[in-house]
Amino acid sequence: MAKKIVKKKVVKKVVKKVVKKKAAKAKSKRKPSAAFMKPMMISDALSKVVGNKPLPRTEVTKKLWQYIKKNKLQDTVNKRMINADANLKAVFGGKNSVSMFEMTKLVNKHLS
Repeated sequence: MAKKIVKKKVVKKVVKKVVKKKAAKAKSKRKPSAAFMKPMMISDALSKVVGNKPLPRTEVTKKLWQYIKKNKLQDTVNKRMINADANLKAVFGGKNSVSMFEMTKLVNKHLS
């Protein structure tokens, strides 16, 4: 009797995909910079808008945007422009309208 020799099929494993998935999971979340999280002293003009206790820059920006949206100060036609009310006019250096990019530069002058 002759024995039949059965050849086993070799299945190729895709190693590259498994390695990439494990590498992606191994990455840790990005940590915020300590400079952004440091509480800053707020000027009197800015304290009328965001409060008078020391806050990190990120929180100041959040509270400023809350104030702008609550009082509907964002320009309806050009959403990038902020129309200043009496409180924001002091922060913006007397300007009636400021772009959102210029706003951050002007607000930083009121933080120390």
